[in-house]
Amino acid sequence: MSFEKEFELMHKIGEASVAFHHAMGILIYDAETVAPEKSGEGRGRTLAFLGDIEYEMMTDPELNKALEVLDGHKELFSDYEKREIEYTIKKVGSVSKIPKEEYIQALVLQDEATTAWKKAKQASDYSIFEPYLQKIVEYNRKLAGYIRPDLKPYDALLDLYEEGLDMEFLDKFFSDLRDGLVPLIREVGAKPQVDNAKIMRSCPFEAQREFTKDICRMMDLDEGKLVLGEVEHPFTENYSNSDVRLTTHYYENNFCDNMYSILHEGGHSMYEMNCDDKYNFTIFQGGVSMGIHESQSRFYENIIGRSYEYTKCLLESAKKYFPEQLADVDHDYFYKAVNRAEAGPVRLEADELTYSFHIMVRYEIEKKLISGELEAKDAPAEWNRLYEEFLGVTPENDARGILQDSHWAGGLLGYFPDYALGSAYGAQMLHFMLEENPNLWEEVGNGDLSFVTGWLKEHIHQHACYYPPKVLFENACGKFDAKYFIDYIRAKMTDVYGL
Repeated sequence: MSFEKEFELMHKIGEASVAFHHAMGILIYDAETVAPEKSGEGRGRTLAFLGDIEYEMMTDPELNKALEVLDGHKELFSDYEKREIEYTIKKVGSVSKIPKEEYIQALVLQDEATTAWKKAKQASDYSIFEPYLQKIVEYNRKLAGYIRPDLKPYDALLDLYEEGLDMEFLDKFFSDLRDGLVPLIREVGAKPQVDNAKIMRSCPFEAQREFTKDICRMMDLDEGKLVLGEVEHPFTENYSNSDVRLTTHYYENNFCDNMYSILHEGGHSMYEMNCDDKYNFTIFQGGVSMGIHESQSRFYENIIGRSYEYTKCLLESAKKYFPEQLADVDHDYFYKAVNRAEAGPVRLEADELTYSFHIMVRYEIEKKLISGELEAKDAPAEWNRLYEEFLGVTPENDARGILQDSHWAGGLLGYFPDYALGSAYGAQMLHFMLEENPNLWEEVGNGDLSFVTGWLKEHIHQHACYYPPKVLFENACGKFDAKYFIDYIRAKMTDVYGL
């Protein structure tokens, strides 16, 4: 029995999906980086037009019939073909089960909401963004029912970003983190605070831009495949393994913010660039999940970028661009300063120790928004309450509170837990790297990241979306255990604070 026609249709939709992601992604990247302030209406019309075409392709009866035929004969196919069928059905189903009008409206809503979020953050006025968030929440509630009616609504959204992830797993994961980290936070809090004043001096933006290029070179990012933009909230977009868009934000009195933003987004970029060429323009193109993606970004940002060994390399580079500002800063001071642990209201400014508690705040709010227990108008009060409960701080305004992140404006409910999960994934990856190469830190201290990047490419990057995230992770590191992260962060805080 021949399935040539069915496979041809399936491959065509995979290629089409990549093309639409490319076209619409460029529009969104443009909107965040260089588009005129009043360009939203035209961009919204274009997104709606492209969304209409994409929807028609994804819901084509011939395609869905072909997928049914292939799914009914999976036992006849290779492992690769089985995974391709399974993954295509999941991708097509996430679109075809949504009513067309609502699918297109959501694309336009997310673009409008992002514009509103920018204005709201600049004005520190949540009321500007509130009606958009309410609409996004309502859409996501319906979306969950459309795509996975067999799951609890928030579980269905979690599964969009990390296949198989659910609240049962996350509730235990966050409970384990609280049990392991709250006592550590108290121990750190009882010690004299690390001084970081010397790294908070004024550094010109132009010098910071040149420093950014040096960091990219230190990471060995291929400049021919990369472009750098400046935005309010840094992110990375990818359109193939040879077209990655990295962004950052500069602060005059905090050059380290950009430094770690570049290391973070550079980790995302490295993942995309190292995906095997054979997956380009197929359904498997790009990183497999947000949790795995965040493990890469946070690995380069924190595990490498805040290590004792690599901070020496970063300081040496920084002194070339900020010689006067860093003249009296030595390596030991710099290492401790960039690892200072102190609860604060802003996630992007958070240290490794307290970071996961920022994610817990968003996780608890998202669960309540999707269940209907909380409405958008009441979200700021709940946000402030949870920050006081989890971190002992209250944001001074909306900009540094509920408006600090852009994710909800983009419709990404169910995404945030992957940041904390990614941190834990990364610590477990480090354990297995060190088992394989006990000289890893000596190499890193010499500025040589070849083993680190090579290990990640072999075990994670090259596989793109072929393996489900749990399978990919367990192939590399065995069964997930939060203990690796708790042990890792305790060792680092012991070193920094002399516990």
